[in-house]
Amino acid sequence: MNFHTRKWIKPEDLNPNGTLFGGRLLEWIDEEAALYAIIQLENPRTVTKYISEIDFRASAKKGDIIEIGIEPTKFGTASITLACEVRNKMTREVIITIDRIVMVGLDEHGKAKPHGKTEIEYVKNRIADSNES
Repeated sequence: MNFHTRKWIKPEDLNPNGTLFGGRLLEWIDEEAALYAIIQLENPRTVTKYISEIDFRASAKKGDIIEIGIEPTKFGTASITLACEVRNKMTREVIITIDRIVMVGLDEHGKAKPHGKTEIEYVKNRIADSNES
């Protein structure tokens, strides 16, 4: 799993119990999944189609640092399926796991757009490939 994003838990991220508000965490996860999928599918019109069961296993409190991990698990015709894990860097506990997040690339009319991808590509490789042309 690749952990690209870290978040510092601030007072505005807390619920009335004084721990990380689940809705805020889901917002961050959805944004991270979207950014990952947009880069992989090379389509800025990529949207969330499905998020599987969410299992909150631990929490975080003000001042903690969490990290969000995303891993691709499958390419569909117009979609990419991702797995997600969020960890608390301070306690080393897993906060949440999500087995499937399905992101779909759309065309200018809002319809699913086939992407032709079958494996993960890294931007550095795309840049190197374009320089060789």
